[in-house]
Amino acid sequence: MTKSRGILTRAKWTAEKIEILKQQYADQLAADIASSLGMKTHHIYRKAKALGLKKSAEFYSGEKSGRTNGQHGKGTRFFKGQTSWNQGLKGLNLGGKQTQFKPGQTAPNTQAIGSYRITKDGTLQRKISNNKGSNSNRWRGVHELVWVESNGAVPEKHIVVFKPGTRTTVLDEITIEKVECISLAENMKRNTVHNLPKELVEVVRLRAVINRKINRVTKENHE
Repeated sequence: MTKSRGILTRAKWTAEKIEILKQQYADQLAADIASSLGMKTHHIYRKAKALGLKKSAEFYSGEKSGRTNGQHGKGTRFFKGQTSWNQGLKGLNLGGKQTQFKPGQTAPNTQAIGSYRITKDGTLQRKISNNKGSNSNRWRGVHELVWVESNGAVPEKHIVVFKPGTRTTVLDEITIEKVECISLAENMKRNTVHNLPKELVEVVRLRAVINRKINRVTKENHE
């Protein structure tokens, strides 16, 4: 593409030009290829990148690349005897102290504990801590907090979820009657059940309910 009065136009690549580019790009200067094809140098670089073309090791080691003639990068080098601009300025700080973070200081955009947010997957969360670490240590789903408040800590390898059909992001509607604690294995089954025909989804759900009731009764009888 070229710039003409601020307007971008596309380079016209024919099959013949592309073949020439493939043959020459590895060992020839992009500017030379562009000149022979009647294009701009940036057209060559852009097309080469799109085609995955690379310069050869021989090209980079030769004088043509400009890397071995002593001129490449000359404008940014220190010359012999030159004094560094920051010599003798150990600990130089170019930023104002008033804008620097102090130990223990919180960012001004930090949300307060007790704040709410809705995640990308549509879960209402409440902030419970400002401690460092993962977001899961600072933010927890409100539905999980509701269950924990009534039942205590979530057992290992278990997860708190909404009961089927009760998911919501309305704070007042997230009640203990709408949430339950299930195993990770059960949660995986529920997530894969959506791949089944609709007539089987309800059967699978009812089976899970019956199994939980059987397990609860069995546990109570052994206590």
